This record gives sequence, structure tokens and C-alpha cells, in this order.
Amino acid sequence: MDLSAIKNKLQNMQQKPKGAKVDYEKIFWKPPVGKTQVRVIPSKFDKTNPFKELFFHYGITNKVMISPTSFGEKDPIAEFARQLRQSNDKENWRLAKKLDPKMRVFVPVIVRGEEDKGVRLWQFGKEMYMEFLSMADDDDIGDFTDIIEGRDFTVDTVGPEVTGTAYNKSSIRPRTKITPLSEDSSQVEKWLEEQPDPSTLFKRYTFEEMKEALEKWLTPEEDEEEVYEEGTIIDEDSNEVSSSDSYALKTAKKVSKTDKFDALFDEDENN
Repeated sequence: MDLSAIKNKLQNMQQKPKGAKVDYEKIFWKPPVGKTQVRVIPSKFDKTNPFKELFFHYGITNKVMISPTSFGEKDPIAEFARQLRQSNDKENWRLAKKLDPKMRVFVPVIVRGEEDKGVRLWQFGKEMYMEFLSMADDDDIGDFTDIIEGRDFTVDTVGPEVTGTAYNKSSIRPRTKITPLSEDSSQVEKWLEEQPDPSTLFKRYTFEEMKEALEKWLTPEEDEEEVYEEGTIIDEDSNEVSSSDSYALKTAKKVSKTDKFDALFDEDENN
């Protein structure tokens, strides 16, 4: 036997496999400061609508959590917010607003001048989403995703020195000239087939995992610094991350915070 080869084989098998690092720049496109020309293209996953609405919770853990409501499932955090609104306490209503999942919209785009990078996802909030929908509803613009008679968009982005916040801000305007997505039909076919699916890019937590995370957030034992990993979604619309202050639903009966928290879910779980 080649003992050296055997040793190398053993070492390779003993090493724990590491998950492949996701290159977010290949999946997501973030508008740089200045003017950029992009084309919104039809979605492979929904032929009727290129915009995908997903909902997220910010600040509950050190990572942004996608809400199960994005997939038509029950969300314990959203349910807790609903329970808070059943009281007349203003503080509970304020907390409920923080706990509501925030919408982010994802759309597949081709960035002009960077066609070699393929289809990437551009994500934004409600304000930009409304702009796109209004333009689609405008008879003078119509279906800007049409691969033959669609329109590019000019994205104008300014930095924090203009916005006065920690974030950039973008605005859009449609190009007046109607153009095809590409003169190369094989390239168009590739773009329509090779697209990242936003619904599969984020870890989905179980009901119990989210419930446990919420309980820890409501009753923190100690303050922990929240660090967001590269590629996570930031709620740019609110320009803030929820604090981890200790809150509890106000009741007349004196019970422990854990019992009080669990009681909120008893009815739904029994049903």
C-alpha cells in the first residue's frame, strides 16, 4: 500500500465539508451611484408577473428571516403582532408595527453593458414597486418587459451625502425608444431560462424556530450586537432595524413572561 496516499485519503475524509459560499454579486444587482440602464425581463417562474413579493422580519435575530407569509403559511411573529393589536395599549401597537413583516420586491433584470453577467435580481421596496406598476398601467408605456417591443429603464442613484441617510436612493424613468431585449435570439432564450429563483434563496425557518427567536427577542438576557452578513436584505425603506427592547403583552393576571407568551399561541395551535 502507498501509506502516503492512504494518509491523504484519511485526512480528506475526516475534514468536514464546508458549504459553498454564495457569490451574491452574481445573483443580486445593486444600483451603483450614477446612471445605469437596465431591462426588466419576463420571469421564468411567473409568466404573468415579473415582480416577486417576499416578506421579511428585521432585527429579531442577527439575520434577516423570511416570513412564512411569503408562501401562504402561518407566521408566529405576525400572529403575535396581531394579538398585540387586540389591546388598547399604544406601546403594544407600536411594537406590533415593528414586528409586521416588511415587503421586498425582486425582479429579474439585464444590466446594459454587463450582459455577460446574465440575469440578476434587483430588490427594492414598496415605493419603487409602485413606480413600476404605475408605468405598466400607463397606456403610453405598457408592457416594458416585452422581449421585442419593450423598454429599458434609466436608474438614477444618489448616495448618502444626498439622501441624508445611510442608504442610497434610486429613481427610474423609462427610455422613450422601444427596443428588443437582444438581437441575438439564442441569448434571449438563455436569459429567459437561466434565472435565479428568489423564493429559494433564503433559509426558511420552522414555526417553532421563529417562535423561539421571538421569545428570546422579547425577553433578552443580555444585549448582543447585531451583525448582518453580506448578502442579507436591509430594510432601506424604514432606514432602521428594530431594537431588542423587552416588551410583554399587558394583562391583568400576573404570570411569567414565558407563560404569557405561550398563551398567545394556544388558541391557534389547538385549532
